[in-house]
Amino acid sequence: MTWKSRGEFSSSRNFISQKWTLFLCLGSFCAGMLFTNRIWSIPEQNGLARPTASETGKFNVVSEGCNTRILQEMEMRRETRDMYGEDFKGHNSIQALDKTISNLEMDLAAARSVQESMRSGAPVSEDIRMTESSGKRKYLMVVGINTAFSSRKRRDSVRATWMPQGDKRKKLEEEKGIVMRFVIGHSATSGGILDRAIEAEDRKHGDFLRLNHVEGYLELSAKTKTYFATAVSLWDADFYVKVDDDVHVNIATLGETLVRHRSKQRIYIGCMKSGPVLSQKGVRYHEPEHWKFGESGNKYFRHATGQLYAISNDLATYISTNQNVLHKYANEDVSIGAWFIGLDVEHIDDRRICCGTPPDCEWKAQAGNICVASFDWSCSGICRSAERIKEVHKRCGEGENALWSASF
Repeated sequence: MTWKSRGEFSSSRNFISQKWTLFLCLGSFCAGMLFTNRIWSIPEQNGLARPTASETGKFNVVSEGCNTRILQEMEMRRETRDMYGEDFKGHNSIQALDKTISNLEMDLAAARSVQESMRSGAPVSEDIRMTESSGKRKYLMVVGINTAFSSRKRRDSVRATWMPQGDKRKKLEEEKGIVMRFVIGHSATSGGILDRAIEAEDRKHGDFLRLNHVEGYLELSAKTKTYFATAVSLWDADFYVKVDDDVHVNIATLGETLVRHRSKQRIYIGCMKSGPVLSQKGVRYHEPEHWKFGESGNKYFRHATGQLYAISNDLATYISTNQNVLHKYANEDVSIGAWFIGLDVEHIDDRRICCGTPPDCEWKAQAGNICVASFDWSCSGICRSAERIKEVHKRCGEGENALWSASF
C-alpha cells in the first residue's frame, strides 16, 4: 500500500469517528433531558406536600437554637394576621387587638401569682392547682367575700342565707358562671393555729380563696389588690366583685345588674361617694396622707363605697399587671378609686348596691325594685350581722328560685 492510499484510509476513518462522536453526544444529551424531566415531574404523595415559606422559616428558627421567644412572636404575628389581615386601621381591629393584649397580660399575671405563692411558701388553694392542670372557661363574675380569722360566725351566717353550699355552689359555677369564695390570707406566723383553723374549715366547706397576704386591719388595701390579682389569674370572668362578710347580697339581682354592662370596657360599679378627708389623728378612717388631697376640709375624689363594688375584667387585669406600683392609702375604697382616677374608666353609681336593712330594702322589694346589697351605714355593714342577717334575708331576699331561673 502506497503512502497516498494510507493517508486516504486514515482520513476516512477520522471522518467516520467524528460523525459518530457527534451523534453519541446528541443522543446522550437527549436521554439526559428525558431522564431529568421524569425525575422532577413525579407528583407529590398525599400528605407529603413541600413546606411553605413560613414553615421553612420556623424550621430555620428551631435549627438556630430553639428560641421560644422568637417562636411565640412569630405565632402571635401569624394569628394576628389571620384574624385581622394586614390592615390595622379599623376601629374594630384595634379593639380586638386590645382584647388580645389584655388576655396575654392576664396569662402573664396568672403565672406571676402562682410563682410568687410557691416561692413564699404561702398556702396555695385548690383553685390554683386546678387552674394549672386544666384550661380556663368563661365566667360571668367572681364574688370575693372579704373575711377575717375572727369572723367564723359571720361566714356561717352567710352560708346559711345568700351563699349556696355544696353541690349547689358547684352548680352555680357550672350553669350560671358565678364563682363565690371567702377571701383570706395567712397569719403573721404562717402555719399557726389561726391558719390551721381556716384549713379545717376549708376542708369542710371548700369555699375559701387563700391569698399570699398577711392579714391585718391596716392591710385591707394590700389584701384587696392581691385578691383581684389572684382572682383574675384563676378565673376568666367578665366581672370581679368584692363584698364584705357582714353585707346581705341578692346574687341573681347582682348578676342581672352586671350583665347590662357586659359589652362595655373598663367598668367600675358601686355606690359612688366623696367623703371628707380626715386629717385628725385617732379618729376612724384617718388619712395619714391627707396632705395629698389639698387643703384641710377637702373631699376625696368619687369612689365606690367598700361594702360592695365590681370591676370589669380589664380593670382587674390592670391591677394585676401593675400591682407593684399601685399606691395603697389607709382606706381600701379610697385606694381602689385612686387606681382608676387617672384611667379612662366609666364610674357607674347604682344606689341599689347600698340599700339599708329593713324596712328600707323591704319596701323597695315590695315595690319591685329589689336591692343588690343591704347593710347599715352606722356599722359599715349589718349591725350584729351574725344574728340579724337571717331576718334581712327573709324580708329582703329575692328568693332562691330567682337565682336558678335567672338567665345571664
